Amino acid sequence: MCQYSSEDGFATDWHLVHLGSRAVGGAGLVIAEATAVEDRGRISPGDLGIWKDEHIAPLARISKFLKQEGAAAGIQLAHAGRKASTRIPWEGGTAITVSEGGWQTIAPSAIPFKNGDPQPRQMSRDEIAAVVPAFADATRRALEAGFDAIEIHGAHGYLIHEFLSPLSNRRTDEYGGSFDNRVRFAIDVAQAIRAAWPDCRPLLMRLSASDWVEGGWDIEQSVELARRLKAVGVDLIDCSSGGAVPNAVIPAAAGYQVPFADRIRKEAEIMTGAVGMITEPSQADAIIRNGHADLVLLAREMLRSPYWPMEAAQALNQDAPVPVQYVRAFLRPAPR
Repeated sequence: MCQYSSEDGFATDWHLVHLGSRAVGGAGLVIAEATAVEDRGRISPGDLGIWKDEHIAPLARISKFLKQEGAAAGIQLAHAGRKASTRIPWEGGTAITVSEGGWQTIAPSAIPFKNGDPQPRQMSRDEIAAVVPAFADATRRALEAGFDAIEIHGAHGYLIHEFLSPLSNRRTDEYGGSFDNRVRFAIDVAQAIRAAWPDCRPLLMRLSASDWVEGGWDIEQSVELARRLKAVGVDLIDCSSGGAVPNAVIPAAAGYQVPFADRIRKEAEIMTGAVGMITEPSQADAIIRNGHADLVLLAREMLRSPYWPMEAAQALNQDAPVPVQYVRAFLRPAPR
């Protein structure tokens, strides 16, 4: 969950407390927000970054604390593409033009995300070739910062998803048109990251399994891409949806994206993560017990309740590690 609380990409005390609270609360894996591999890849000027070596030290402080509290430390590597250069949400979230201090955005095709947005610049082949190693360089920095897992952000209408979806990719070269061409950039990025990331450390990829628009990216294409990502070393697909275009009608409801995780898991034979309106301990438990996914990932619910994992363990009559500083709050009263 982006916090929009960085300056020039640097993690702050807010990020330490925000992410650290989830580790204290019992999360098994804590993934830092979409972290830009290029400065122009930030959604907003307040986004976290990992495009230069100076970003490593404050991130290392966070990963050290997460692991100290028993959580695995993850980081999401991202590039916002045409959805970059926007104001932070509580300042309106609208596009920032170059004249207003924003920056020129890039995309597979020169199509704005929505009417009235500045037009992104269509990436040249050389520019595409230069962004791929930016992800690899970010991976090296993540390794140096002590992270245990990387998630590639290939969803929600950001750069990788922009290449995947026919709604945003109108190219006629080897990066557009056919399915094989549209997935080329995603595969290139995954291969570059896997080459820079130790085999013993997990590599996840977040996908929008459906654009929820006719003629867009869909679950059938997601299954086939997942097969190819597995072949190049991706270990788990985080199955989300939407974000490619602003007019999608998304049937949001409790667990509405779980069927995507279930289908990709079974048909692509790769581990999956389930996300989206998963709020109850029994709901999360059933997803795993019934084999619909291998991992449940919580976002907004963990904003509302940083200690959800400990509370869930109690609700399910399971033991969960409790920090020694908090043990007295979890002691059960002796029977009378």
